[in-house]
Amino acid sequence: MKILFIHQNFPGQYKHLAPLLARQGHHCVALTLRVKEAMTWQGVRVIPYALPKREGQALHPWLVDFDTKLTRGEACWRAARALKARGYAPDLILAHPGWGESLFLRDLWPEARLGLYCELYHVAEWPHLGFDPEFPLREPEAEPLRIRMKNINNHLHFAEAHGGISPTRFQADTFPQPFRERITVSHDGIDTLTACPDPSVQFELEGAGTLSRADEVITFVNRNLEPYRGYHIFMRALPRLLRERPQARVLIVGGDEVSYGARPPKGQTWKQIFIDEVRGRIATPDWNRVHFLGRIPYDRFLRLLQVSRVHVYLSYPFVLSWSLMEAMACGAAIVACDTAPVREVITDGETGRLVDFFDTGALVAEICALLEDPQARAALGAASRRRIQERYDLHRICLPRQHAWVREIAGR
Repeated sequence: MKILFIHQNFPGQYKHLAPLLARQGHHCVALTLRVKEAMTWQGVRVIPYALPKREGQALHPWLVDFDTKLTRGEACWRAARALKARGYAPDLILAHPGWGESLFLRDLWPEARLGLYCELYHVAEWPHLGFDPEFPLREPEAEPLRIRMKNINNHLHFAEAHGGISPTRFQADTFPQPFRERITVSHDGIDTLTACPDPSVQFELEGAGTLSRADEVITFVNRNLEPYRGYHIFMRALPRLLRERPQARVLIVGGDEVSYGARPPKGQTWKQIFIDEVRGRIATPDWNRVHFLGRIPYDRFLRLLQVSRVHVYLSYPFVLSWSLMEAMACGAAIVACDTAPVREVITDGETGRLVDFFDTGALVAEICALLEDPQARAALGAASRRRIQERYDLHRICLPRQHAWVREIAGR
């Protein structure tokens, strides 16, 4: 079978599925913006394309989002048209439609089957919209209308697709019927052989020595440090947390950019805004126990999770982070926010402790309680790892489900 993968940052969510299909003898090709030169990656022929240079044009602000997707869709269509001119015709197209690249591919290959990676449908109501009152909507009556317009891309894809796959039930349930009925829920998968406990782990801190499981380590991870992932809440918990835990080291991972939500005021970063807010309430010796690590390589990231005594996860009701589930697989004791996507994997008191997203007092109390109770940490960590192994293990659970979904979409 000829399979065409579409992902602006390939392999993305196809990191494990694409090589599996290639190993099985399928002819796998990927179109992506990620690379500059054609290459072969784990049996997949990866072909680059580029976005055209465009003159600035006046657009209604509610259309800017779709305009970027249309630009990408056209560029991908032109690259795909060049493939077709060389005689290529896929049987199956597997696409992440979130950036618009796959909008016009079935116009080129109407006989091809199309399976979508359904990451999120933009729901224009609470708690998806207006969850955090600290950042109020600029125009509350108009914002739902703008959010609805962001779904143009989704609806244009629905008409062409033969089905979808979504990593969590929370994400799948954001999509409207009747397309919701055609979405299979299967997580991308956690490699629990790699993400696993390591009692002998050591984590090097540049200029600050080496940490082990004997140290009191609290971890917090975002792709980027921003309110959507609760960075502001965690920072506001630090003054009290550092006072109450004079031996604790706090390790914070994340970049300075914005992945989701509003951007900070021009010339500033969310990271520095909330450092500035709390720094005056933290003595310098205590502040020296807080370590901002930026973005780190994956092997170092896993050592961070393995050395963690308590891992904190906060997020608006949104796409669940892989980092939470990897922390669970590593056997970390979790304190997380009590929101719907988190409750899908964390059962309060069983696989972690849940607190109200906005309650910094409860957050500090739960972290401190776990730091004082090694038996509770061990029980929660073991239970959270079992949860990942039983429901989200890459090789035993998720990859076989994804493979079954591919066969179903392909009609074989």
